Amino acid sequence: MEDKLLLVDDEEGIRNVLRISLSDLGYTVFTAPDGKEALNIFKEEQPDIVLTDIKMPGIDGVELLRRIKRENPETEVIMITGHGDMDLAVQSLKNDATDFITKPINDDILEISVQKAKEKILVREKLRAYTANLEALLREKSALQDRLSSLGLRISSISHGIKGLLTGLDGGIYLVDGGLKKSDSDQIREGWAIVKEMVDRIRKMVLDILFYAREREMKPETVDVLSFCQEVARGVGQRLEERGIEFDQDFSGALGSFRIDPGYLRTALINVIENAADACQKKQDLTAPKVLFRAAEENGEILFEIADNGIGMDEETREKVFELFYSSKGSQGTGLGLYICQKVVGQHGGTIRVRSQPGRGSRIFIKIPRSGPEEGQSAAASEASTAPA
Repeated sequence: MEDKLLLVDDEEGIRNVLRISLSDLGYTVFTAPDGKEALNIFKEEQPDIVLTDIKMPGIDGVELLRRIKRENPETEVIMITGHGDMDLAVQSLKNDATDFITKPINDDILEISVQKAKEKILVREKLRAYTANLEALLREKSALQDRLSSLGLRISSISHGIKGLLTGLDGGIYLVDGGLKKSDSDQIREGWAIVKEMVDRIRKMVLDILFYAREREMKPETVDVLSFCQEVARGVGQRLEERGIEFDQDFSGALGSFRIDPGYLRTALINVIENAADACQKKQDLTAPKVLFRAAEENGEILFEIADNGIGMDEETREKVFELFYSSKGSQGTGLGLYICQKVVGQHGGTIRVRSQPGRGSRIFIKIPRSGPEEGQSAAASEASTAPA
């Protein structure tokens, strides 16, 4: 970036001599014979430094200083004075002039004065850059504090939930121990079923917390949709069967392939399926609990549908279901599962829609574009758009 300097003096000889000296110092020098022309050049070229005589016809140096400072307070203005102009020089300093030098002008003094002005400009630029960096650091710190605070708001609830799960685990172990001592196979099976359920819930809770706490770059790859759906179904199907939940699957039609981070999207879908299973078991009627996992091609995108015949959701729950730490499960949930799902789907450029009514189950629709995420994106960078269906 070139260093611009405006030289103002009504004596042509002084202008010519000083222009040569200032050019030798590396400045692009503009000259003006009076204050009026100097203001026009200043507005057009915006020089960082102005060197002006004090006594000039028309607009004198002091008035030129005032007008330049009104135009740009950061411009450094050096005043040129003659003998007997000390009162005007002092007045100039009061109007925020950088320095003044007296005629006849010594080249060394001129260089020192101009260098002083340039150093003030550099210090100001460094201060501005430092301030910008400090503001960025403060924003990052604030974001981190918000993240930690939001996590802290849930720690006591999560701790209470883990404590409850451990209590249930102790109960299951007690039944297994008692059954072994009495050779009671029914009691052993009952206790072991409780142990497996509690371990599974603890595992899911810990994985949700770890997933939320860490960030990693997306690792997209081209994946066969049918194979991916079958893998998701295998990952959750046995657990649903053990809980007495019918798990229907529908992957009909030509699904082709899409580009996804399979590990992350699998986690998101399993979270939604397990949430649907929990909703089924909370329903207080004799209807056989059922979860549907369907995949189809729709308008060039892959549509996943997870439906259940569980307790359903009212309007307030539908609006909050993807919010961080919102859970309708009390101490059994972290409030992270569906929030994580939203983040992962959003990172894939997808959308989530919810259709649900109290007592009539829920249907969640997840659309994923075939193009998928970009390589190296943060897995927590985007949110999916959500809307009621």
